[in-house]
Amino acid sequence: MVFSNLTKVAWKAIILNKLRTFLTMLGIIIGVGSVITMLAIGEGSKQSIKSQISQMGSNMITIRAGSERIGGVRVDDGSQRSMTIKDVEAIQKNAKNIEYVSPIVQSSGQTIHESSNWPSSIYGVYPEYLSIKKMELKSGSMFTERHINQSAKVAVIGQTVVDNLFKENENPIGQTIRFKNTPFQIIGVLESKGENTFGQDQDNVILAPFSTVQKRLLSINYVNSIVASAKDESVAEQAVDEVTEILQKVHKSNGENDPFRIMSMEELLTTASSTTDILTTLLVAIAGISLLIGGIGIMNIMYVSVKERTREIGLRMAVGARSKDILLQFLTEAIFISVTGGLIGVVVGISAAKIITIFTQWPTIITVSSLIISFFVCAVTGIFFGWYPAKKAANLDPIVALRYE
Repeated sequence: MVFSNLTKVAWKAIILNKLRTFLTMLGIIIGVGSVITMLAIGEGSKQSIKSQISQMGSNMITIRAGSERIGGVRVDDGSQRSMTIKDVEAIQKNAKNIEYVSPIVQSSGQTIHESSNWPSSIYGVYPEYLSIKKMELKSGSMFTERHINQSAKVAVIGQTVVDNLFKENENPIGQTIRFKNTPFQIIGVLESKGENTFGQDQDNVILAPFSTVQKRLLSINYVNSIVASAKDESVAEQAVDEVTEILQKVHKSNGENDPFRIMSMEELLTTASSTTDILTTLLVAIAGISLLIGGIGIMNIMYVSVKERTREIGLRMAVGARSKDILLQFLTEAIFISVTGGLIGVVVGISAAKIITIFTQWPTIITVSSLIISFFVCAVTGIFFGWYPAKKAANLDPIVALRYE
C-alpha cells in the first residue's frame, strides 16, 4: 500500500469518529502545551536572572567574613569581625586583575526629612562603588575621597527614598535627611534600577562616605564586606584566585580556616541557573505525565478501533493486503492523532506562555528547540503507543476476522 493511500485511509478513519479522536488528542494537547509553557517560563526566568545579575555587575566579586575555627569551635559568619580596611588596601595594592574595590559598612533604620520618614538602608562605601555596582547618577554628584578623609556627612540617595521623603517635583539636592539622628546633606540622586533578582528594591538605598558611616554612625573598626570588579569578564576567575591569595597572606590562613568567603557573579549566576534548571525539569516532568496519559489514551482508542474494524481488516487481507500494510495503516492513524494533537498543543503552549506574560508579567521565552522536542516527542508517542494495537491488527487471522460479528 503506497503512502498516499495509507494517509487517505487513516484520515477517513479519523474523520468518521471526530469526537472520539478529539478526546484522544486532548491528553496530547494538554501535555505538549504544558511542556512548552513550562519550558518557556523556565527559559524566561533564567534569562531574567542573567540580565539582572549583569545589571548588578557581571565582573563583580563579593568578599564576606566567613566562619572559622577558634579553639576548636566553629564561629558563624554573623559573629565575624575579622575584615578591616587593611584587607581593602592589600587588594588595591597587589591585585593586578582588579579594577575597582570598595569596603562596605551598612545599617538599616528610619530615614527622616521634616515630617516624613521612611525605612531604608545606609551603605558606607568608596566612590568606586558606583562603577562596581553599575549605578549611575540622575542628578548631583558623587562624594569624593576628600569627603571620606573628612568623614563628611553627605549622602547620595536612591529614587525610592526620594519618592517617600520629598514632595513631587521637589529637588532633594542640598537638603538634609537624618538617619539614626545623624544628619546627612544630599549631594546626589541615583538613577532608578528597580528590583533585583531576589526581589530587593535597589532604589531604597543611601550611599555615604565609608569613614562617616563606620566612625560617626556605627562606631566600629571593621568592615561588613568588600566588593570589587575585575578588569574584564575574561579574567574574573583569575581575579578571584588573586584576591584569595592576597587575603590568605593578610590573615595567615591556608584555605581550610580562611576567615572570609569570596563569591563572583559567575558563581552566583551558575547557582541561580542551576536552581532554575532543576525547577524547570521538575515542572516539565510533571507536565510530561499528561503526555504519558495521552499516549495511553491513543493505545486504548487504537485497541477499540481494531476491535470495531476486525471484519474490515479481514476483508482487506482477503483481497490481498499484507500484514505489513495493516500494520502501517493503524500505525499511521496513531501517528496522525498524535502529531495533530501535538500541533494543536504547540499553539496552545505558545498562547498560554503569551497570556502568562501579559497577565502576570512573568518573563517567558519560547525557544525553537522546545518546539522541535515537543513535536518529536509527539511522533515518538504515536509510534510507541500505536505499535502494539497495530501489530495486533496485523496478526489477525483473515478467516477469523471475516467471521467476527
